[in-house]
Amino acid sequence: MIRACCIGWPVTHIRSPLIHGFWLAQYGIAGTYTREAVEPGDVARFLRGLADQGLAGCNVTIPHKEAAFAAMDEVDPGAVAVGAVNTVWHEDGRLIGMNSDVIGFLKNLDDQVAGWEGEVAHALVLGAGGAARGIVHGLLSRGVPRVTLANRSPAKADAIAAAHPRAIRTQDWQTLPDALGDVDLLVNTTSLGMSGQPPLDLPLETLKPSAIVSDIVYVPLETDLLARAAARGHRTVEGLGMLLHQAVPGFARWFGITPDVTPALYEHLAADVRGR
Repeated sequence: MIRACCIGWPVTHIRSPLIHGFWLAQYGIAGTYTREAVEPGDVARFLRGLADQGLAGCNVTIPHKEAAFAAMDEVDPGAVAVGAVNTVWHEDGRLIGMNSDVIGFLKNLDDQVAGWEGEVAHALVLGAGGAARGIVHGLLSRGVPRVTLANRSPAKADAIAAAHPRAIRTQDWQTLPDALGDVDLLVNTTSLGMSGQPPLDLPLETLKPSAIVSDIVYVPLETDLLARAAARGHRTVEGLGMLLHQAVPGFARWFGITPDVTPALYEHLAADVRGR
Protein backbone atom coordinates (compact mmCIF):
# COMPACT_ATOMS: atom_id res chain seq x y z
CA MET A 1 0.00 0.00 0.00
CA ILE A 2 1.62 3.23 -1.20
CA ARG A 3 0.62 6.28 0.78
CA ALA A 4 0.86 9.98 -0.05
CA CYS A 5 -0.91 13.09 1.21
CA CYS A 6 -1.33 16.84 0.97
CA ILE A 7 -0.39 19.11 3.85
CA GLY A 8 -1.72 22.56 4.60
CA TRP A 9 -3.42 24.69 7.26
CA PRO A 10 -6.33 24.31 6.78
CA VAL A 11 -6.76 21.38 4.37
CA THR A 12 -10.50 20.68 4.27
CA HIS A 13 -10.96 22.65 1.03
CA ILE A 14 -8.17 20.89 -0.89
CA ARG A 15 -9.33 18.96 -3.97
CA SER A 16 -6.11 16.98 -4.53
CA PRO A 17 -7.58 13.77 -3.02
CA LEU A 18 -10.25 13.83 -5.75
CA ILE A 19 -7.55 13.92 -8.44
CA HIS A 20 -5.24 11.27 -6.99
CA GLY A 21 -8.12 9.07 -5.88
CA PHE A 22 -9.45 9.11 -9.45
CA TRP A 23 -6.06 8.01 -10.81
CA LEU A 24 -5.56 5.33 -8.16
CA ALA A 25 -8.87 3.77 -9.15
CA GLN A 26 -8.23 4.21 -12.88
CA TYR A 27 -4.87 2.45 -12.79
CA GLY A 28 -5.81 -0.14 -10.17
CA ILE A 29 -3.08 0.94 -7.74
CA ALA A 30 -3.23 -0.11 -4.10
CA GLY A 31 -2.63 3.28 -2.55
CA THR A 32 -4.11 6.16 -0.63
CA TYR A 33 -3.90 9.94 -0.81
CA THR A 34 -5.18 11.88 2.18
CA ARG A 35 -5.32 15.38 3.67
CA GLU A 36 -3.07 16.11 6.65
CA ALA A 37 -3.49 19.29 8.69
CA VAL A 38 -0.03 20.48 9.71
CA GLU A 39 0.31 23.56 11.87
CA PRO A 40 2.64 26.39 10.91
CA GLY A 41 5.97 25.80 12.58
CA ASP A 42 5.64 22.01 12.33
CA VAL A 43 6.28 21.66 8.58
CA ALA A 44 9.97 20.69 8.68
CA ARG A 45 9.38 18.06 11.37
CA PHE A 46 6.49 16.52 9.43
CA LEU A 47 8.47 16.40 6.19
CA ARG A 48 11.54 14.92 7.84
CA GLY A 49 9.31 12.17 9.19
CA LEU A 50 7.67 11.19 5.87
CA ALA A 51 9.48 7.86 5.58
CA ASP A 52 8.88 6.97 9.24
CA GLN A 53 5.16 7.60 8.68
CA GLY A 54 5.14 5.27 5.68
CA LEU A 55 4.52 8.13 3.24
CA ALA A 56 6.11 8.12 -0.21
CA GLY A 57 5.75 11.91 -0.34
CA CYS A 58 3.28 14.75 -0.26
CA ASN A 59 1.91 17.85 -1.89
CA VAL A 60 2.24 21.13 -0.03
CA THR A 61 -0.31 23.91 -0.13
CA ILE A 62 -0.84 27.31 1.47
CA PRO A 63 0.66 28.48 3.79
CA HIS A 64 3.48 25.92 3.87
CA LYS A 65 5.15 26.14 0.44
CA GLU A 66 7.98 28.45 1.53
CA ALA A 67 8.64 26.48 4.72
CA ALA A 68 8.79 23.28 2.68
CA PHE A 69 11.31 24.88 0.32
CA ALA A 70 13.54 25.69 3.30
CA ALA A 71 13.37 22.08 4.55
CA MET A 72 14.51 20.45 1.29
CA ASP A 73 17.91 18.89 0.61
CA GLU A 74 17.44 19.40 -3.12
CA VAL A 75 15.02 21.41 -5.27
CA ASP A 76 14.37 21.85 -9.00
CA PRO A 77 14.92 25.10 -10.94
CA GLY A 78 11.21 25.91 -10.90
CA ALA A 79 11.17 25.80 -7.10
CA VAL A 80 14.28 27.99 -6.94
CA ALA A 81 12.64 30.57 -9.22
CA VAL A 82 9.50 30.67 -7.09
CA GLY A 83 11.11 30.14 -3.69
CA ALA A 84 8.44 27.56 -2.89
CA VAL A 85 7.85 23.81 -3.09
CA ASN A 86 4.53 22.04 -3.67
CA THR A 87 5.66 18.45 -4.37
CA VAL A 88 7.96 16.43 -2.08
CA TRP A 89 9.46 12.93 -2.10
CA HIS A 90 12.40 11.22 -0.39
CA GLU A 91 15.34 9.35 -1.88
CA ASP A 92 18.16 7.71 0.10
CA GLY A 93 17.30 9.69 3.20
CA ARG A 94 17.18 13.03 1.37
CA LEU A 95 14.16 15.27 0.85
CA ILE A 96 13.65 16.42 -2.74
CA GLY A 97 11.16 19.06 -3.77
CA MET A 98 9.83 20.65 -6.91
CA ASN A 99 7.30 23.28 -7.90
CA SER A 100 4.91 21.70 -10.37
CA ASP A 101 2.70 24.80 -10.63
CA VAL A 102 5.00 26.01 -13.42
CA ILE A 103 4.60 22.70 -15.28
CA GLY A 104 0.85 22.75 -14.70
CA PHE A 105 0.39 26.24 -16.09
CA LEU A 106 2.47 25.60 -19.22
CA LYS A 107 0.91 22.19 -19.97
CA ASN A 108 -2.59 23.63 -19.58
CA LEU A 109 -1.68 26.50 -21.93
CA ASP A 110 -0.18 24.03 -24.42
CA ASP A 111 -3.33 21.91 -24.36
CA GLN A 112 -5.78 24.76 -24.81
CA VAL A 113 -3.82 26.98 -27.23
CA ALA A 114 -1.42 24.82 -29.21
CA GLY A 115 1.55 26.73 -30.64
CA TRP A 116 1.04 29.77 -28.43
CA GLU A 117 4.80 30.41 -28.09
CA GLY A 118 5.01 31.47 -31.71
CA GLU A 119 2.35 34.13 -31.13
CA VAL A 120 3.34 35.62 -27.79
CA ALA A 121 5.91 38.40 -27.94
CA HIS A 122 4.46 40.25 -24.93
CA ALA A 123 2.73 38.75 -21.90
CA LEU A 124 1.02 40.75 -19.16
CA VAL A 125 0.81 38.97 -15.79
CA LEU A 126 -1.51 40.32 -13.09
CA GLY A 127 -0.30 39.69 -9.55
CA ALA A 128 3.08 39.25 -7.89
CA GLY A 129 2.64 36.31 -5.51
CA GLY A 130 4.10 32.82 -5.74
CA ALA A 131 1.90 31.85 -8.68
CA ALA A 132 2.97 34.94 -10.63
CA ARG A 133 6.66 34.26 -9.94
CA GLY A 134 6.27 30.71 -11.24
CA ILE A 135 4.34 31.73 -14.33
CA VAL A 136 6.86 34.44 -15.20
CA HIS A 137 9.63 31.84 -14.87
CA GLY A 138 7.68 29.47 -17.12
CA LEU A 139 7.01 32.09 -19.79
CA LEU A 140 10.67 33.16 -19.89
CA SER A 141 11.78 29.51 -20.08
CA ARG A 142 9.60 29.13 -23.20
CA GLY A 143 11.25 32.10 -24.88
CA VAL A 144 8.67 34.85 -24.35
CA PRO A 145 10.86 37.93 -24.90
CA ARG A 146 8.85 40.47 -22.92
CA VAL A 147 6.81 40.14 -19.73
CA THR A 148 5.00 42.95 -17.94
CA LEU A 149 3.94 42.60 -14.30
CA ALA A 150 1.16 44.58 -12.65
CA ASN A 151 0.26 44.28 -8.99
CA ARG A 152 -1.82 46.32 -6.56
CA SER A 153 1.28 46.48 -4.31
CA PRO A 154 3.95 47.73 -6.75
CA ALA A 155 6.93 46.80 -4.54
CA LYS A 156 6.25 43.08 -4.99
CA ALA A 157 6.17 43.39 -8.76
CA ASP A 158 9.35 45.47 -8.68
CA ALA A 159 11.12 42.74 -6.69
CA ILE A 160 10.31 40.11 -9.34
CA ALA A 161 11.29 42.42 -12.18
CA ALA A 162 14.64 43.17 -10.54
CA ALA A 163 15.70 39.55 -11.08
CA HIS A 164 15.17 39.84 -14.86
CA PRO A 165 15.69 43.53 -15.70
CA ARG A 166 16.02 42.97 -19.44
CA ALA A 167 12.91 40.82 -19.88
CA ILE A 168 10.47 42.13 -17.26
CA ARG A 169 9.02 45.56 -16.69
CA THR A 170 6.25 46.68 -14.37
CA GLN A 171 3.02 48.54 -15.02
CA ASP A 172 1.02 50.68 -12.65
CA TRP A 173 -2.25 48.95 -11.75
CA GLN A 174 -4.28 52.11 -12.35
CA THR A 175 -3.07 52.41 -15.95
CA LEU A 176 -3.60 48.80 -16.97
CA PRO A 177 -6.09 49.57 -19.78
CA ASP A 178 -3.39 51.68 -21.45
CA ALA A 179 -1.02 48.68 -21.47
CA LEU A 180 -3.31 46.17 -23.19
CA GLY A 181 -2.88 47.33 -26.77
CA ASP A 182 0.20 45.26 -27.62
CA VAL A 183 -0.37 42.36 -25.22
CA ASP A 184 -0.48 38.87 -26.78
CA LEU A 185 -1.17 36.94 -23.56
CA LEU A 186 -3.00 38.23 -20.48
CA VAL A 187 -2.71 36.07 -17.33
CA ASN A 188 -4.58 36.68 -14.07
CA THR A 189 -2.83 35.15 -11.06
CA THR A 190 -4.65 37.23 -8.43
CA SER A 191 -7.64 36.10 -6.37
CA LEU A 192 -9.82 38.77 -8.01
CA GLY A 193 -12.76 37.07 -9.67
CA MET A 194 -12.66 34.03 -7.38
CA SER A 195 -15.91 33.09 -5.67
CA GLY A 196 -16.24 35.23 -2.56
CA GLN A 197 -13.66 37.78 -3.76
CA PRO A 198 -14.10 41.15 -5.52
CA PRO A 199 -14.28 41.02 -9.32
CA LEU A 200 -11.35 41.83 -11.57
CA ASP A 201 -12.50 45.19 -12.90
CA LEU A 202 -10.37 45.41 -16.04
CA PRO A 203 -11.88 46.74 -19.29
CA LEU A 204 -10.83 44.64 -22.28
CA GLU A 205 -11.79 47.04 -25.07
CA THR A 206 -8.17 47.88 -25.92
CA LEU A 207 -7.04 44.23 -26.02
CA LYS A 208 -6.30 43.17 -29.58
CA PRO A 209 -8.56 40.40 -30.99
CA SER A 210 -5.73 37.85 -31.33
CA ALA A 211 -4.74 38.06 -27.65
CA ILE A 212 -5.05 34.98 -25.40
CA VAL A 213 -6.65 35.42 -21.96
CA SER A 214 -5.79 33.03 -19.11
CA ASP A 215 -7.08 32.92 -15.53
CA ILE A 216 -5.62 30.51 -12.95
CA VAL A 217 -8.74 30.90 -10.78
CA TYR A 218 -10.96 27.81 -11.15
CA VAL A 219 -13.80 28.59 -8.73
CA PRO A 220 -15.94 29.48 -10.63
CA LEU A 221 -14.90 27.39 -13.63
CA GLU A 222 -15.42 30.39 -15.91
CA THR A 223 -14.52 33.65 -14.24
CA ASP A 224 -16.03 36.95 -15.27
CA LEU A 225 -12.73 37.82 -16.96
CA LEU A 226 -12.87 34.70 -19.13
CA ALA A 227 -16.57 35.15 -19.90
CA ARG A 228 -16.01 38.73 -21.06
CA ALA A 229 -12.95 37.70 -23.09
CA ALA A 230 -14.82 34.83 -24.77
CA ALA A 231 -17.70 37.14 -25.62
CA ARG A 232 -15.19 39.34 -27.46
CA GLY A 233 -13.85 36.35 -29.39
CA HIS A 234 -10.59 35.87 -27.51
CA ARG A 235 -9.15 32.42 -26.96
CA THR A 236 -9.38 31.67 -23.24
CA VAL A 237 -7.56 29.30 -20.87
CA GLU A 238 -9.34 28.33 -17.65
CA GLY A 239 -7.62 27.44 -14.39
CA LEU A 240 -8.88 23.95 -13.54
CA GLY A 241 -6.60 22.36 -16.14
CA MET A 242 -3.58 23.86 -14.38
CA LEU A 243 -4.66 22.20 -11.11
CA LEU A 244 -4.95 18.83 -12.86
CA HIS A 245 -1.64 19.03 -14.73
CA GLN A 246 0.34 20.18 -11.68
CA ALA A 247 -0.71 16.95 -9.92
CA VAL A 248 0.89 14.69 -12.55
CA PRO A 249 4.57 14.83 -11.45
CA GLY A 250 3.80 13.96 -7.85
CA PHE A 251 1.60 10.99 -8.74
CA ALA A 252 4.31 9.70 -11.10
CA ARG A 253 6.95 9.95 -8.36
CA TRP A 254 4.91 8.34 -5.60
CA PHE A 255 2.89 5.72 -7.43
CA GLY A 256 5.15 4.87 -10.39
CA ILE A 257 2.78 5.69 -13.27
CA THR A 258 2.59 8.95 -15.21
CA PRO A 259 -1.17 9.57 -15.32
CA ASP A 260 -3.20 11.16 -18.11
CA VAL A 261 -5.31 14.28 -17.67
CA THR A 262 -8.50 13.19 -19.43
CA PRO A 263 -11.91 14.75 -20.06
CA ALA A 264 -13.33 12.28 -17.53
CA LEU A 265 -10.96 13.55 -14.83
CA TYR A 266 -11.76 17.16 -15.73
CA GLU A 267 -15.50 16.51 -15.41
CA HIS A 268 -14.95 14.66 -12.10
CA LEU A 269 -13.35 17.79 -10.62
CA ALA A 270 -15.66 20.22 -12.43
CA ALA A 271 -18.72 18.52 -10.92
CA ASP A 272 -17.26 19.03 -7.46
CA VAL A 273 -16.55 22.72 -8.17
CA ARG A 274 -20.07 23.25 -9.46
CA GLY A 275 -21.51 21.44 -6.43
CA ARG A 276 -19.88 23.84 -4.03
